[in-house]
Amino acid sequence: MKEDEKLSPWKKKVHEIIYEADTPMGKMFDIILFVIIIFSVILIMLESVKAIDAEYHEILFVLEWIVTIFFTIEYIARVISIKKPSKYIFSFYGVIDFLSTIPLYISYIFAGSQVLLAVRAFRLLRVFRILKLARFLGEASQLKRALKASRAKITVFLFAVLICSVMMGTLMYLIEGDEAGFTSIPTSIYWTIVTLTTVGYGDIAPITPQGQAIATIIMLLGYGIIAVPTGMVTAEFARQNADTANLKNGGSFVHVNTQCCPTCSKEGHRDDATHCYNCGSILNE
Repeated sequence: MKEDEKLSPWKKKVHEIIYEADTPMGKMFDIILFVIIIFSVILIMLESVKAIDAEYHEILFVLEWIVTIFFTIEYIARVISIKKPSKYIFSFYGVIDFLSTIPLYISYIFAGSQVLLAVRAFRLLRVFRILKLARFLGEASQLKRALKASRAKITVFLFAVLICSVMMGTLMYLIEGDEAGFTSIPTSIYWTIVTLTTVGYGDIAPITPQGQAIATIIMLLGYGIIAVPTGMVTAEFARQNADTANLKNGGSFVHVNTQCCPTCSKEGHRDDATHCYNCGSILNE
């Protein structure tokens, strides 16, 4: 399909229904899709319960095929209603949609491929479009920018934590030894990381007073590990909010919507946009 080729009227209508969340039919389609995704996830959960699967296997199998056929039609419709199908096919949602559609088909070729059905849970991410959370895209962008701005500090902090874990793990290996389960330095480092991030799994525990004292320090340090990166992101997020407030007060703040580019399928365009910010195509032909 040529880049400058326009979509036929029926393809434009299909595109409007399945890609746009701001239109009545588009919202209705997304709600139906969301209900079916929830239903498919419940089916997967029920199939994982051996007692339920043994008694209702045929019913669950038929329902799974109905869901699969719906997803197949939806996937084909998404591919043919966009100017550049590869933009959707190789996008995050495109890959997820494809992986959630093919398991039953390839199960006749490769045994055990039904495990890919669990990928359908990722399709729940479409709730952000279905519930029309586009008005929060600005806040989401601020959080994204805050995380990006804080990544250098967080990377340095995590590197420091890793060094601390190696040092503490090595020390615990020397103090506790095999009798307490610290059979090697990697195992001791594993215990240190687990103790820093939680309170330990109980599979390995120090038995000497010195080891218990070090374990206490490590557990107390765990609170700092939670607080420090959180504070970094929070401070950066507050700065992003202040910048946004200044834009609003200055009158130059703009909102974004769920309008989807018919060429590259990118969302999050400004309300006053006439061209796609990603590929430059006209949004409304």
